[in-house]
Amino acid sequence: MAKKEHKTSIGGSAVMEGVMMRGPEAVAVAVRKPDGEITLDVKKTKSVKKRNWILKLPIIRGCIGFFESMVLSTKALMFSAEFVDVEEEEPSKFDKWLEDKLGDKLKDVVIYFSVILSLVLSVGMFILLPTWLISIVRTFITDNHVILTVAEGVLRIAIFLGYLALVSLMPDIKRVFQYHGAEHKTIACYEAGEELTIENAKTKCRLHPRCGTSFLLIVMVVSIIIFSFLKWDNILIRTVTRLALLPVVAGVSYEIIKLAGRYDNFLTRILSYPGLLLQKITTNEPDEKQLEVAIASMKAVIPENKEEDKW
Repeated sequence: MAKKEHKTSIGGSAVMEGVMMRGPEAVAVAVRKPDGEITLDVKKTKSVKKRNWILKLPIIRGCIGFFESMVLSTKALMFSAEFVDVEEEEPSKFDKWLEDKLGDKLKDVVIYFSVILSLVLSVGMFILLPTWLISIVRTFITDNHVILTVAEGVLRIAIFLGYLALVSLMPDIKRVFQYHGAEHKTIACYEAGEELTIENAKTKCRLHPRCGTSFLLIVMVVSIIIFSFLKWDNILIRTVTRLALLPVVAGVSYEIIKLAGRYDNFLTRILSYPGLLLQKITTNEPDEKQLEVAIASMKAVIPENKEEDKW
């Protein structure tokens, strides 16, 4: 029987000893517990983009999708952390006070606080820090705003690459990157129309054009292009315009990654190539047990009707 390739909308992320997969109708997190058993948590979900046609518009849908992905990834990470062997500490008075005041809502508060904090730190390190550093040496370089923007963008990418290179040296992160590779291989196996088995997934490439790592790199390249149209007035205005245009940058980047994931031609291969190179840092070759976890997560979110799974 001929294989029927299928460009899926299913995506995911690696967590601690596991993989989260998000399909059109459900989100699943599969985690390998210390005793070797795989635990699977599946929840039905629908994107808020489906509730209002305005949220489906280009650019806007990218911003919504990015925030939703961060929330789901944080929830999956917190779920996986429950199965990691760590010494339990006595809750502090502040922890007890929060639990008493918020009750069942505490977990949601922690999740959204974590997402917002991650966004603030990421924007500060990768968006604003390069702007401020270039402004300091601006008088020694040039007054040409295009050259300054390019220099700022190159510095931004350098900081990002340096950060990834450093965290990739951590043993725990290396395992997370293996699960990241397992996630990509499993999705590639499904898209190739092959049965989801460890042997089939093992033969697939661990790099995938529709990846969060590639998205972040595209964000930085797109920011160089968009920001180059703005004049360099002063650091305050520069900072405000960077923050104001971030949703536009994220939205445009989403459309590019969507294009690269949906089609395979000369143009999309060019667009995908830098991100694929970067994934050589953020993914590692998984072992069979890690592929088994990714496959369990994937199978749980595949819709019965493939028409529901359109990218």
